[in-house]
Amino acid sequence: MTIPIAVIDYDMGNLHSACKGLEISGALPIVTNSKEKILAAAAVVLPGVGSFDPAMRQLRAHGLVEVIEQAISSGKPFLGICLGLQLLFESSEEGSEPGMGILKGKVRRFCSQPGLAIPHMGWNQLELSKKDHLLWQGIEQPAQVYFVHSYFVDPKDPSIIAAKVTHGDQTVTAAVALDNLMAAQFHPEKSAKTGLKILSNFVKLSSKL
Repeated sequence: MTIPIAVIDYDMGNLHSACKGLEISGALPIVTNSKEKILAAAAVVLPGVGSFDPAMRQLRAHGLVEVIEQAISSGKPFLGICLGLQLLFESSEEGSEPGMGILKGKVRRFCSQPGLAIPHMGWNQLELSKKDHLLWQGIEQPAQVYFVHSYFVDPKDPSIIAAKVTHGDQTVTAAVALDNLMAAQFHPEKSAKTGLKILSNFVKLSSKL
């Protein structure tokens, strides 16, 4: 059975690659900003490419903040990707707009260091914090995934951190998980076999709920 998964369209996401990865993983991606379609789907994905403030303005302009909150509170699996992770938090050093505040904490910028590339771009190793989480089932270690970001989330509650990554001498959050809410700073849809396995795990989780 193909699992219908809503991919939220707010004019800031890399929708094509996210949808392609979900299709390969057994989902039927539905690109939409419709409240009815989002809440009717088996699961929801919030992708994101770009800057924090414009993204939050777009979400609010489309009336999507409340829809996202409803989707998460309903218990259906929710996956944020890259900027889609950062928007779940309260605020960002990248701008002045308030975030959704679904998760407590702030988005921070990497500290400048001699020889440190910012943005953090390319392949890097995941350091799993919740090794038994369903997203990581069947992931071969060490797992390499693909990042493109200059900012990272700093959760107030460290227990929600599902994976970390080290860039320079900074070890930061690479993924979070809290009940049915999951989100990754890296791009699973661009992370080859490992990323597709993560998406496949998400799709399988969506089929069980």
